[in-house]
Amino acid sequence: MKLRGNVHVFGDDIDTDAIIPGPYLKTTDPYQLASYCMFNIDKNFSKRVKNGDILVAGENFGCGSSREQAPISIKYTGIRAIVAESFARIFYRNCINIGLIPITCKDIRKNVKNGDTLEIDLENKKIAINNNRVLYCEIPTGIAWEILKAGGLVNYAKMKIKNKKLKE
Repeated sequence: MKLRGNVHVFGDDIDTDAIIPGPYLKTTDPYQLASYCMFNIDKNFSKRVKNGDILVAGENFGCGSSREQAPISIKYTGIRAIVAESFARIFYRNCINIGLIPITCKDIRKNVKNGDTLEIDLENKKIAINNNRVLYCEIPTGIAWEILKAGGLVNYAKMKIKNKKLKE
């Protein structure tokens, strides 16, 4: 599987309150959450994102609380994947659970700028920057990858239940 999109770059230690500020958590509508994604860092972020774009970040992305609205708000802006130098553990797992692909890539932030194009070859664990420089990355494996391929944990569970019923 390959992903291709334009880059939106953020720094180190972006916490879940920066991703979706607390005052905007009064809704469960994922598109409304998306409209406030990164609002305290970049008020126009959600307006600039095109479907399939890629968020790039530094170290410890998604630190702070375990609020699942943070990856939901990112996903519903149209972001397909997050490439970060490292992730907070709970945020990483929440991404997998909702079908948002978290990719770890050392030094990614040093090598890209806003507007660059990334092509991510998930099978070969490679990221091409502007069809030129190539970096290697880590993608989820095992059950986490199966959940992502299904589109998230709910879809994965439905698929498993359906397959079990077919075997009975």
